[in-house]
Amino acid sequence: MAEAERGPRERMVFSAAQLIRRDGVHSTGMREVAVDAAAPRGSLQHYFPGGKTQLVDEAVAWAGRYAAGRVARFLAALPEPTPSGLFAEMVRQWTDEYRTAGFAGGCPVVAATVDCAESVPSTRTAASAAFATWTGAVAAALTEMGVPAERSGALATLMISSLEGAILLARAERDVRALTTVARELGPLLDAAARPR
Repeated sequence: MAEAERGPRERMVFSAAQLIRRDGVHSTGMREVAVDAAAPRGSLQHYFPGGKTQLVDEAVAWAGRYAAGRVARFLAALPEPTPSGLFAEMVRQWTDEYRTAGFAGGCPVVAATVDCAESVPSTRTAASAAFATWTGAVAAALTEMGVPAERSGALATLMISSLEGAILLARAERDVRALTTVARELGPLLDAAARPR
């Protein structure tokens, strides 16, 4: 969705997700979100009567939907969709970002999970649902590419877990080595799971 097409509520959810992915939940303030979203401060209470927790939960849900939606776009970019090709595109999104913009950002769902999983039950639930949405999209794509349905969910979990772990390592090391490693090493395993068409 283009920036101009977003209303104030959508801009605030998007801004919250972007700030959380960079700074974490605890360092992301409501005022900062309003400024980043170019939204009137009074609109925060109007759109998010549940306060920061509601905004964070909605930003996490948005991130899960966004990640799931990217799966179809990644597949569309491949001349011949394969499980390894899908995973390589998922990884490339991050290697491209880190090579061009630096290592400041990570996954907002992970950031919210780290900051809130034990202290804010609704955010833990939102994060779990976001991961389920993303995993479901990846699993469905794998099934479409010939991976047996009984393995698709497990492999989708493996792909997302490997990607998220590699993102953390890349940010810590300020190097994309972990990302390129997981793409290279998991690719053959993923393709071997697909039945020939």
